[in-house]
Amino acid sequence: MTASGRHIALAQAYDGITRVVADLDDADLQRPTGCRGWLVADLLFHVLCDAQRALVALASPAPGPADVDQVSYWRSFPPGGAAGGDRHAWWARRSASAFERPSGVVRLWSDTAPAAVRAAGAAVHGDDPERCVTTQGHVIRIPDLLATLTTEAVLHHLDLIVDLPDAPRPGAAAVAVTLTTLDGLRADAPRPAGWDDQDYLLKASGRRPLTDADRRELGAAAERFPLLG
Repeated sequence: MTASGRHIALAQAYDGITRVVADLDDADLQRPTGCRGWLVADLLFHVLCDAQRALVALASPAPGPADVDQVSYWRSFPPGGAAGGDRHAWWARRSASAFERPSGVVRLWSDTAPAAVRAAGAAVHGDDPERCVTTQGHVIRIPDLLATLTTEAVLHHLDLIVDLPDAPRPGAAAVAVTLTTLDGLRADAPRPAGWDDQDYLLKASGRRPLTDADRRELGAAAERFPLLG
């Protein structure tokens, strides 16, 4: 996928989250999510931090070569809930609760996410859309950065809507980028024939457990699941 295509996917991913939360009242923003201990407002704050990080990264050029790409970036964040992840989860929840009302997180998201998308658009339509930037201690090409942001947004979109059955689902372009990320992490492991894209997203990311049939089809590769957290 081209750098421009990655920008389109990120725009779709962030717009998808906005469509989920834009009309929620304060009660719905306190519904549970697929992330342990986080309400909708808490998880939205976490994704908001990612959009803020995108703005910083896109303004942080770095000399190449890149040391991670769309796939290998995730190996710095293995699934399983390390102590640092637990600390971040607690920090995000306390930070979200500091807003006077849960809808305050929505307002900040609604300002920040489009700004991140505009910055991404300026980057991919600039003189060197393949240039490197730095984020979280890594050097990464801009298209790969946008893919990592999209992957996280799509998976957390699914987390946001576990108790919102009528909410819109992630868009096709954003999902396609996320599936490509999972394919790269899966490497030579088979994708069970019965998995549709929704199964793949949820099971490969540990959001839905593998069945006995899945484990038989995956064989020894089942021990590598979830592929990311």
